[in-house]
Amino acid sequence: MAGRMLGVDYGEARIGLAVSDPTGTIASPIEAIGATGSGDPLNVANIAADHGASTIVVGLPLSLDGTYGPAARKVNAFCNRLRKITDLPVVAWDERSTTVEAQSLLRAAGHSPAKARGKERGKIDSASAAIILNAYMQSLSQDI
Repeated sequence: MAGRMLGVDYGEARIGLAVSDPTGTIASPIEAIGATGSGDPLNVANIAADHGASTIVVGLPLSLDGTYGPAARKVNAFCNRLRKITDLPVVAWDERSTTVEAQSLLRAAGHSPAKARGKERGKIDSASAAIILNAYMQSLSQDI
């Protein structure tokens, strides 16, 4: 069993978050938090602890050709800072398709991602975090 996990969609304005069920089968979005910069790793580590997470999965925004652009380098730096303050495994997971998928799901649910502001934008980020975490958990079940 994988145990509870925290999914993270790290952004400069907001950090989308999702948690898995205790069996590591399905992820659900939780409320996004505002990004603060230097305090982000500690905030995420505290949320992981609050939810009893055994693993933190952070979306890694690789370029379409799989290379590291500026956004992926920022996420890598965030993951490295997070690893220094938590004993939990921190997994950087390729998230290339998740934002588009999250927007499609929200459109299907009657939301307009293009017009989203504030809390609504946070919902998109947390939906992305759930998609990232679900993709990661799916890859684990395929390895069995």
